[in-house]
Amino acid sequence: MDNGASSYRRFLDGDDEGIVEIIRDYKDGLILYLNGYVNNIFVAEELMEETFVKIVTKKPKFTEKYAFKTWLYTIGRNVAMDYLRRHKKMADTPIDDLESCLIEEQGVERSYLQEEQKIVLHKALHSLKEEYRQVLYLTYFDGFSNADAAVAMKKSKRQIENLVYRAKQALKAQLEKENFVYEEL
Repeated sequence: MDNGASSYRRFLDGDDEGIVEIIRDYKDGLILYLNGYVNNIFVAEELMEETFVKIVTKKPKFTEKYAFKTWLYTIGRNVAMDYLRRHKKMADTPIDDLESCLIEEQGVERSYLQEEQKIVLHKALHSLKEEYRQVLYLTYFDGFSNADAAVAMKKSKRQIENLVYRAKQALKAQLEKENFVYEEL
């Protein structure tokens, strides 16, 4: 599969398996990306579903100008922005609720410690400005290039480079306040 584009073309040609592959490959990352906008994992799941419903029903045109993932996340971002405009207030899911869910799912002590590190990083990320969270998520956790992140966030490539630098500095400062060093930064 060439990053989802061929699956989407197959879907447009009538092969329903194409959309199944797209959903399977991109739903989890899209949920986490949308959660950065709405700060509620359950709403993010609904917005992910709404994004795929929009794709299935409206069948928007995809061009090879951008990566398929960038195109998909841009549609998801637009769905999230529409949601935020409709609701005018961002709902928060306390991070402690998510933490308890993770703890219940992890049975092995090593996995538990790794998840705790991720939670501290997640908390630190959520203490940053929204733009910083978004650019870090796109470029580091979801593997977007600066150019693709610029398209998804509707910014110039130079603005993204500056945002990445400032976001990394802010995240580092936040983690240092908590005496935490994350090995993958």
